[in-house]
Amino acid sequence: MAMGKFGIMMMKNWLVELLLASCLVCTSFSCAYAAEVVVVSGLEETIGWLESEGWWGEGNRSEQLMVPKIVITEISPRWQKTSKDLPVPQKKEIFYRLILPLVLHANSMVLERRERLKLISAQLASGSLPSEDDLQWLGTIVKPLRISTGSGWQQSIVKLQDVIEESLYKLDVIPPGLALGQAAYESGYGTSRFAGEGNALFGQWTFGGEGLVPEQQRQHLGDHRIASYRWPFDSVRAYVINLNTHPAYEKFRKIRAELRAEGQALSSLVMADGLTSYSERGQAYVDTLKGIIRFNKLDIADDAAFRDETLKFVVGAASEEEAVDIRRQLDKLRMNGELSQIIKEMNLE
Repeated sequence: MAMGKFGIMMMKNWLVELLLASCLVCTSFSCAYAAEVVVVSGLEETIGWLESEGWWGEGNRSEQLMVPKIVITEISPRWQKTSKDLPVPQKKEIFYRLILPLVLHANSMVLERRERLKLISAQLASGSLPSEDDLQWLGTIVKPLRISTGSGWQQSIVKLQDVIEESLYKLDVIPPGLALGQAAYESGYGTSRFAGEGNALFGQWTFGGEGLVPEQQRQHLGDHRIASYRWPFDSVRAYVINLNTHPAYEKFRKIRAELRAEGQALSSLVMADGLTSYSERGQAYVDTLKGIIRFNKLDIADDAAFRDETLKFVVGAASEEEAVDIRRQLDKLRMNGELSQIIKEMNLE
């Protein structure tokens, strides 16, 4: 899947953009200045690398699933053709193992922000207003969460507590098994045109003339398109934001909040029942989704966690020759210090 072609002359600009797009949001990864870029060429080499990472084959369901910190940089259109020659179980294996780290990445970001919200809430409970930095940070949270604050909310302990309570209700994790099931369903295990052309994993619609045009547009819906993304992680992040904020998924958020209140785990199969509005198929969509989760045993991912290791970006090359060129350019950036400087200037730690 991570089999993209990157022009060598554009390598420096590409790497800067890659690190900005993929690393700028990964404070939960504690992006060290030694962040590694792995270049793989071809399906055989990709599978070999996954095996070397201990990230291949059936997991032990009696143990927590420990996931490597990897970020793929592209879903190549070539995957559509390559995957046809693979046994279906192997195609699924590759897809799930390359997408799950992206889901955990997004959930880690959510959990980080929830912890900060809880700290601010505790401060308010003691009768103190948050610091100016915390107030500014809250201001950046409420708009994307679609929270109505009214006037003077940042100077009122009561209003601030209401904002934080609603933020904690909306800003929560998505069960990884559910995300994997939807990504597989919506993108055909990464083989859809939208996945190959726009790194789109969840079939999310967009309006206003941007995105990829479906082959058969439904006229009554207007100029609807499938949102496209620069990086696969952007698609995952947009999906998490969508489920956490769109009015259509209030039932989903209510189920999650009820599970939280009862001290129960956030189950993919239970929370799937809140997604009848995700598709025009309604309950039939949910039933199919739950079938995918059950058949592929995706609920094993619901309590998955990252390994304690350095972040790795995974870059695909179209051939071994191109891989050699990419590695050579990366070596130059490391030698002259530009790679470290790019990451250091992001101030991610």
